[in-house]
Amino acid sequence: MTVKTTPVINTARLCLHAFSEEDAEFMIALLTNSEVIKTYMVPDFKSHSEEVRMFKRFQELSDSNEHFVYGVYLEEKLIGFINDVEIKLPSNENKDDGRAEIELGYVIDPFYKNQGFATEVLAAAIKELFAAGFSVVRTGAFEENTASMRVMEKCGMVRLEQQEEIKYRGKLHRCFLYEIRK
Repeated sequence: MTVKTTPVINTARLCLHAFSEEDAEFMIALLTNSEVIKTYMVPDFKSHSEEVRMFKRFQELSDSNEHFVYGVYLEEKLIGFINDVEIKLPSNENKDDGRAEIELGYVIDPFYKNQGFATEVLAAAIKELFAAGFSVVRTGAFEENTASMRVMEKCGMVRLEQQEEIKYRGKLHRCFLYEIRK
């Protein structure tokens, strides 16, 4: 199954496409932004070379049809990204299940918050993933990230009873999971 069926996704205001070399500095700034790292799980980078390696990995995955990884651009300026966290495809042994499932993570630069960009990106991703054959799209958010939970709800996702306890940056977080089914 091909995860990414189109190299570019256009929304009313945004364009989602693969990262370019010119995006490295801004992507690293996002991955190390104090607001972003509160709610999006990234490693505690020990050096700039580790940050560059992380960007290169995102860039590589954004060029792959096996992963759902896109930079989010407003007037060709990178303002965020969306990526798969986990993909579950129907196995050959269990074709009765037949459901392809994907979990996503996303980030919008805090400078652009409260402008509807995250909702626009997630809604476009859900539409694209359903068109690609996925039947379940999931996301998650730390309990304190109420803005992200509102984004998920605006996109038609429902909160699951299932919760996870995740230790991140020395703190135990309760994570709520949301999903939408085709």
